[in-house]
Amino acid sequence: MTTTTATDAAAASDRPVFSENYKRLVLLLLVVAYTLNFIDRTIISTIGQAIKVDLKITDTQLGLLGGLYFALLYTLLGIPLARLAERFSRVNIITAAIIVWSGFTALCGTAASFGQLAAYRFGVGVGEAGLSPPAHSLISDYYEPKKRASALAVYSFGIPLGSMLGAVIGGQMLDHFTWRTAFMLVGIPGILVAIALKLLVKEPPRGHSEADGGVTARATAAQTHYSLGAEIKEIGAVVGSLFGNWPVLNIVLGMTLVSFAGYGGGQFAPPYFIRAFHLSYGEVGLIAGLIAGVSQGIGTLVGGPLTDRLAKINPGWYALAPAIGIALAFPFHVAVYTAPSWQQAAMFLVLPGLFAYVYLGSSFGVVQNMVPTHRRATAAAVFLFFVNLIALGGGPPFAGWVIDHFAAYHFANPDQPGLWAAISHFFSVDPATFQAACPGGVAPKGSSPEESAACANSLVLATRQGIIVAYSVSLWGALHYLMASFGLKGAMARARAERGEV
Repeated sequence: MTTTTATDAAAASDRPVFSENYKRLVLLLLVVAYTLNFIDRTIISTIGQAIKVDLKITDTQLGLLGGLYFALLYTLLGIPLARLAERFSRVNIITAAIIVWSGFTALCGTAASFGQLAAYRFGVGVGEAGLSPPAHSLISDYYEPKKRASALAVYSFGIPLGSMLGAVIGGQMLDHFTWRTAFMLVGIPGILVAIALKLLVKEPPRGHSEADGGVTARATAAQTHYSLGAEIKEIGAVVGSLFGNWPVLNIVLGMTLVSFAGYGGGQFAPPYFIRAFHLSYGEVGLIAGLIAGVSQGIGTLVGGPLTDRLAKINPGWYALAPAIGIALAFPFHVAVYTAPSWQQAAMFLVLPGLFAYVYLGSSFGVVQNMVPTHRRATAAAVFLFFVNLIALGGGPPFAGWVIDHFAAYHFANPDQPGLWAAISHFFSVDPATFQAACPGGVAPKGSSPEESAACANSLVLATRQGIIVAYSVSLWGALHYLMASFGLKGAMARARAERGEV
């Protein structure tokens, strides 16, 4: 026993020392990678209207391209890739993942049909599955528990930054080129980032930032025999930690529902501004990108340190702060999509992200702090599997499906524009009738001005109401965050005790 303790102490004392500047460099490179991840993932929402008109597809199909067809393999492969990241180089996995998703993004620009574009979107999902689980694990090994939510909030800044740049770049490209060129050009920078990560980022020892320097993590890893049964057992243990713990389960459910609303409503935000206000793609990119992106970025960056500070008083704030922020954001979402002009809509668009995006850093931080060191990549993957399969996979198709049904109803009943009328008669009109009359949401060539106006007005009203319905799901998510705040302090204390921390 004495020999083991001495050996462990020596191992802990020999661990590498990373300077604060170097840790910032690592975090910066991971943020850049995550930014590209979200540019390639979400650019389809900005250029979606052009794809819809060119390929003559429905909003449901557009939602599938931005949601399920990307999310399916993205979520299914996340857990096995995370298991590899628990015992192999996380830097190598991230590097390979970036190259794969960048290549498939470029291939999207060659698609000649909905089927081909869908196949390439599956490929993008395969590559992007290899980033966040190992990245969360790396960040947790570079940053100690009390700074982890802040570091993960900085990493999560890639979400609004990528969404912002995807909107701006995609919009500007469509003003000068085509949606095909946009896909090809945004896929190229990933190769350079992959090379930089491989050359500059070192693989830290497992558990490097823990109090014992990772001794417990290495001891646990040494006792683990890698087999299918052992892998299933490890995944089951993580599932138990996340779903068998009431406060953490509510955080998972809360983030899933809020993300469902965000992905669903956000997918059709750029098309809405084009359909409702007849703005150019470049103008919409600037509105949806700069205005919404900046506010979401501020909310994300402020949210991590804010919840870390409040959690010193009571860890329940890791859930209570998101609950409050999400609830405050919803009325502003409604204001955006009921504003009579694009200027007023843009003004209101500043506000939702400031409040709602507080949830990112705190949610990821809680998950990383609830599991042992050797299960962190797996915890991130299981968490993201559940969130993305339902939220990213289901949110955009749900919003598109609602819009298609609302458009069909309003086209058949132009004298009943109310939201409640559209909801209560949701299945009364087949969306195929609207698609036949207005393929791609546009009246066929040679149609009368009245027919063109009927198609356009029905689609605008349906898009407005569909987005509001999608964002209303976030209130359900806020309720789960509120429930998570009760008992979270005790749950986190038990998790620390199980890891042997004071």
